[in-house]
Amino acid sequence: MTTEVHVPNDALRAVRIGLRMSQEDLAKALRRAGVELGEPNDASKRLVQRWEAGISRSPRPVYVRALERVTGMSPESLGFAPQVPLARVHGDGRGGHDMAPSPEGVASASAGAQPVQQAAEANYSGVWLSRYEFYSSGRDDSFEGRHYVVIVQHGNRLTARSLNGASTNPDSPLSLELTVDRNVVTGTWTEQTAADGYYQGACYHGAVQLLVEPTGRRMAGKWVGFGKDFDVNTGPWELRLMDTSTSKATLQRYSVPPE
Repeated sequence: MTTEVHVPNDALRAVRIGLRMSQEDLAKALRRAGVELGEPNDASKRLVQRWEAGISRSPRPVYVRALERVTGMSPESLGFAPQVPLARVHGDGRGGHDMAPSPEGVASASAGAQPVQQAAEANYSGVWLSRYEFYSSGRDDSFEGRHYVVIVQHGNRLTARSLNGASTNPDSPLSLELTVDRNVVTGTWTEQTAADGYYQGACYHGAVQLLVEPTGRRMAGKWVGFGKDFDVNTGPWELRLMDTSTSKATLQRYSVPPE
């Protein structure tokens, strides 16, 4: 007899924590969203628990629409099964790395970055300051992006999501899916830029590899991403641990733009 193994949905959990919601809070918000959308639902704390435990990976459409309204994110970004199996290309073509992958593409990249199955020895859960640098060909200058992100760890997998309002670029949520192999952290990143910003809502994505310092409080390395002409761009990226707590009070304190 084989026992089915469920992989926890750390993406949804990280987003919920980033919104400073308990499982019951999220369920209530989903019910309110259903009423506002004209399609009431029966979201419960138990349902959210099943989602986060990975028992259910394909929520019904009524819940998908409520989740999108509450979080502002697609089902794929929340760790659920792909809803639209087509590649999407975004961006204004003014520089950077502005091709958004299909859900299958992200899954393949993540799978390729996870050859090591042993659990990580250190615990990296908490609030981190993310900082990266990039060159904008359209503005012929270099810029820096900073976010406070909350990291959720499961074994050797790390899922990071930026906190609401915790970015130097307003309304530009950042997410990372990472794997730890001793002191090497490898994975993918995605950032959705603000609709009214310079990049007009472009969705950027790419890969990242970082080295963890012996203290375990800083990771530093490089990101890589594609530009509109299929050129490869890269730059420095670092994560600094700010607080090991993910309590509501801590998340509230870091839900501000980094200085």
